[in-house]
This record gives sequence, C-alpha cells and structure tokens, in this order.
Amino acid sequence: MGVEVQLCETCSYFFPQQNCLDSKSIMSLRACGLIIFRRLPKACATAATDGRIEYLLLQTSYGTHHWTPPKGHVDPGEDDLGTALRETQEEAGLASSQFTILEGFKKELNYVVRGKPKTVVYWLAELKDRDTAIQLSSEHQAFRWLTLSEACRLAEYEDMQGTLREAHLFLSSKE
Repeated sequence: MGVEVQLCETCSYFFPQQNCLDSKSIMSLRACGLIIFRRLPKACATAATDGRIEYLLLQTSYGTHHWTPPKGHVDPGEDDLGTALRETQEEAGLASSQFTILEGFKKELNYVVRGKPKTVVYWLAELKDRDTAIQLSSEHQAFRWLTLSEACRLAEYEDMQGTLREAHLFLSSKE
C-alpha cells in the first residue's frame, strides 16, 4: 500500500497528500541530494568521454521535465544528509550501500522558485558497481548516464552546470 502523493504547485515537488505545503506555510524551501557518478573502464576513457566519469541525471515527470541529480525536500526532523540518502533511494532506487559519499565535496545552491527562496545542498557519491540498475520513481520519467559535457547540456540551469563542473574538477584533483 503506497502513500498517496500530489504535486505541490508552489514548489513543484511531490508531497504526501495530507502534508502538502502551500505558499502560506513555506518561508523558504530546502532540498538535498547526491550527484551520483560512475567510472568507466579505462579502455572506454577518451577525451570525448571527459575521461572516464559519467553522471546520473533524472528527468522529472512534471513541470518543464528538467534534468537533475536525485534530490528532494527535507522532511521535518530530518537532517540534510539523511534527506539526500532518502531521496536517492526513493527517486533512483539506490541504497546507501551501493555508493560511497566522497569527503570534501559539499555544494550549496541558492535561488528563487516561484518567488520563494530555495536552498539545495549536494554531496558527491561514487556508485560502487557501475552496472547497478536505476529504478525510477513516479516523479521521474527517464534517466541518463552522461559525460560532464553532456550533463551540462541537459542541465539547463547555470548553477547546476557550475556545480557539475565543480564536482568534476574535484574528482580530477583526486586522480
């Protein structure tokens, strides 16, 4: 038996029907997520593939159908990292045992959505098995593994493009 959800028109996120937030109750929005990446085998690495790293982006099934890493709203009493882990499990079907969060990378984005301030915090996580299956929730209609340049083309927002580039630079500095 699943929880019935509805799309919050204020912030374009799904909430359990009995807890849907409205514009009167939201002072600012906070969401958290993970930038999930996988490494390709060395034999697949070329300049065209930005080395051997691919990033997971999910396409929303609502609104403008934008592409984004798994992320979602912080629930009452939940911490930021707990939110990122829960949302990654819910939206992509990836349990925390299937990836490793890299120390030293945490990016906070601040912007306005429908007149309300929003903060999104991302961590960087490496998939342990590059062949792990992605299982989308109803919030998303597609997923893709993309090189940095491909991910930046699909991620329409400049702040998300910048965050992906920062993540890639961080990974490059560790090799």
